[in-house]
Amino acid sequence: MQRNVTIKDGWKVLIAGLCINLTLGVLYSWSVIKKAIVSEWGWTNSDASLPYSVAIVVWAVTLLFAGSLQDKIGPRKVVTLGAIFTGAGLILSGFIQSVPLLILTFGVLAGGGIGFAYASVTPPALKWFHPSKKGMVTGIVVSGMGLASLYIAPLTTFLLEKVGVSKTFLILGLFILVVATLVAQLINNPPAGYVPPVPAKLPKSAAKAAVKDYFWKEMVKTRQFYYFWIMFAFASSAGLMIIGNIATIAKTQASWEKGFYLVGLLAVFNACGRLAAGFLSDKIGRVRTMMIVFLLQGVNMAFFASYATPLAISIGTALAGIGYGALLSLFPSVVADYYGVKNFGGNYGVLYTAWGVSGTIGPIIAGLVVDKTGTFDLAYIISAALLAVAFVLALLTKPLSVPEKAEVSNNKPVLEA
Repeated sequence: MQRNVTIKDGWKVLIAGLCINLTLGVLYSWSVIKKAIVSEWGWTNSDASLPYSVAIVVWAVTLLFAGSLQDKIGPRKVVTLGAIFTGAGLILSGFIQSVPLLILTFGVLAGGGIGFAYASVTPPALKWFHPSKKGMVTGIVVSGMGLASLYIAPLTTFLLEKVGVSKTFLILGLFILVVATLVAQLINNPPAGYVPPVPAKLPKSAAKAAVKDYFWKEMVKTRQFYYFWIMFAFASSAGLMIIGNIATIAKTQASWEKGFYLVGLLAVFNACGRLAAGFLSDKIGRVRTMMIVFLLQGVNMAFFASYATPLAISIGTALAGIGYGALLSLFPSVVADYYGVKNFGGNYGVLYTAWGVSGTIGPIIAGLVVDKTGTFDLAYIISAALLAVAFVLALLTKPLSVPEKAEVSNNKPVLEA
């Protein structure tokens, strides 16, 4: 006989999702691992960058089908699979020193494992809480990835100094395999018929449940999806450009050799942005919060070239972290608002391709501009212009209209993700 479930069970799932993302943050330790690989194994910088680059691509691609898979077979199985893949990939990396093999073990296996787990922790947490709490739930779960670098980078640095690259891979792999696999057993959907409790006070702009649970093939037939996709790609590209170049920017613009401290600053404000945007969007609405974020980030990028002191660079970095982190909370929430939570995993996986594209837009713009001009100044202006486009699209974004809902709902045969 099944016991009665309460919102306390939902909080267990929520905290478990946060903890899973904290372990997945091993990806953020690559900067220190890369430096050790070049020094200890004698690899070139370009070779040492390949496993990480492949892991990012595989992560983004994996979300396309991992989200749909957890919608079908349940999140616990997929998160467990992701934990095993990630841990096994790191453990196997400890036994090799070959570029192609490390691309396979870390880039493909561990990167794919991170994608499986990341895609499957937010959807079940959302289903346990009232629709008015989507922002809060998403912000808490995804903040784990932002906070992870605060502990994983120092831990990895310590291990590299004490035991070297290979054993560091082994220890990190065993840590994830044990901890993430155990925590994954707490991830589950609420039972059929479960109704989340309604908060005592609901803000006027409180998120409402979608009229219909869309499949991803239905979702892409709405124009709002394309607005969200472009906004996500353009806005994320600015943050990723700063994240990928902040140490160089600090040295170039402020003659600051200790710009690596900004990595930790980015991590803190990245996580704060995810949490703050989640809570704020529950109060004033998802799209309104997006407009605030786009405006904040756009102004920051427009003035970034003028930041010529360590203090100014630090403030600009903090604002970039807040803006970028907010996106990782807002876009999952808005997908749930517009298209429902039943097929959320698959739907967000499709939208997440925008993030994968943004990972090339920002760095490519920065690289081309610096190669041509020697500074990042024009890259900042281009990023500000892209954010202006995102702001305009947010202004144009309206709730799904009745005709659109009817048109999508009447598609025959019913499409499955």
